Amino acid sequence: MYKRNIYTVTENKKIAKDVFYMILEGDTSYITAPGQFINIEIDGFYLRRPISVCDWDDKTITIIYKVVGQGTQAMADMPAGTKLDILTGLGNGFTVAQDSKTPLVIGGGVGTPPMYALTKELIKQGAKPTVILGFTGKDDVFGEKEFKDLGCDVYITTNDGSYGTKGFVTDVIKNLSGYDYFYTCGPMAMLKAVAQATECSGQLSFEERMGCGFGGCMGCSCKTLTGYKRICTEGPVLLKEEIIW
Repeated sequence: MYKRNIYTVTENKKIAKDVFYMILEGDTSYITAPGQFINIEIDGFYLRRPISVCDWDDKTITIIYKVVGQGTQAMADMPAGTKLDILTGLGNGFTVAQDSKTPLVIGGGVGTPPMYALTKELIKQGAKPTVILGFTGKDDVFGEKEFKDLGCDVYITTNDGSYGTKGFVTDVIKNLSGYDYFYTCGPMAMLKAVAQATECSGQLSFEERMGCGFGGCMGCSCKTLTGYKRICTEGPVLLKEEIIW
């Protein structure tokens, strides 16, 4: 179930290369799980922009987004006080695995934001997650302090080696042991690599271009063992065991 409503931008600031942090004030009652997303209407653009929820409370939604085109550039230019027409409560988010005590939480680039609310929920449920975040270079890194402030062990990787471990998130995974589950969000190539590098079960959140965002256009389908699933409705979170790469 999703809800259309008007939200007010209360904060919008740059936190890394082409990456912005925005707080929206309004109805948050339709957001029920970490990993869900919102769909933002931007004046002058036909399609809404789907953005994952980083965190939320009873009055505000926090999102972190990357400027990749004219639509997200328009978002970056929005001052506090801007009113936005937004669909909230979209998608099926992460489900906390009740029998997992030492999970891996893995974010790649702008796949990092939804992992924050998830990590808070995992800790609340008594788990001790280890966090791995992958970026292109030092200027792209964000979120390290926030995850450390939650009490997590945090590993950062960069493709060029300018910060943290040189390489990919899988270069950290192969040197870790003792984890019993994983949750991840990021580019398709990273998701596939994580699924192949881990022997345990896990949940993967897919980044996908969307038309409607609520299942009407079938434009964001993913092939699974039980047929095609729409990333915007049956996803964005799917189980490792059901995905056909």
